Amino acid sequence: MNQKIALKQLEQIDKLKGDMRLAGEKWETKYQTLISIILSARTLDETTIKVCEILFSEYPDAKSLSKSSEKKIQDIIKRVNFYKNKSNNILNCARALDEQYAGEPPMDFSKLIQLSGVGGKTANVFLSEYGDDAIGIDTHVSYISQYLGWVESDKPEKIEEELRKLFPRKKWKILNTILVRFGKKYTSRKEKDRLLDEIKIIS
Repeated sequence: MNQKIALKQLEQIDKLKGDMRLAGEKWETKYQTLISIILSARTLDETTIKVCEILFSEYPDAKSLSKSSEKKIQDIIKRVNFYKNKSNNILNCARALDEQYAGEPPMDFSKLIQLSGVGGKTANVFLSEYGDDAIGIDTHVSYISQYLGWVESDKPEKIEEELRKLFPRKKWKILNTILVRFGKKYTSRKEKDRLLDEIKIIS
């Protein structure tokens, strides 16, 4: 894939995307941002945001959340998918943040992925939210990148590697938000594919 063509295609996707708030955006602290991204996995952003607003009114920082119980957390976050696993993850994550990092998530990929509930995608989405040149690979990024021929692999690590080679560094941190907003706006696979087919022929 030619970089100039890929950039033109990305520009068109940017014009067509929605402007909805994503789960990891507009929180007051890095702790809140990280917890919201953990909870957003396989859950609608709007649901995650509403749940997190309640959660953070009760537990505004890592220390307060670390002193809670799984049962109390489950009662608050039960509207998100896999809430039982996630309640355990965010409780242990909060404890680690409080004990090891003074309540503040580290701005380091290798340290982030040591935290409970934080995988490569979550770490990259979090880091890009704070200006780091990271690419979070979720289902939207994966699907669109493969559909348009930007990447050949279907494995997240390889997709990230191929996108880093294709796009200039200054585009890395915005790739996820552009593609996710596009994917969330066009929920019909038929409509999404029709638009992507039109974008595909841009040269």
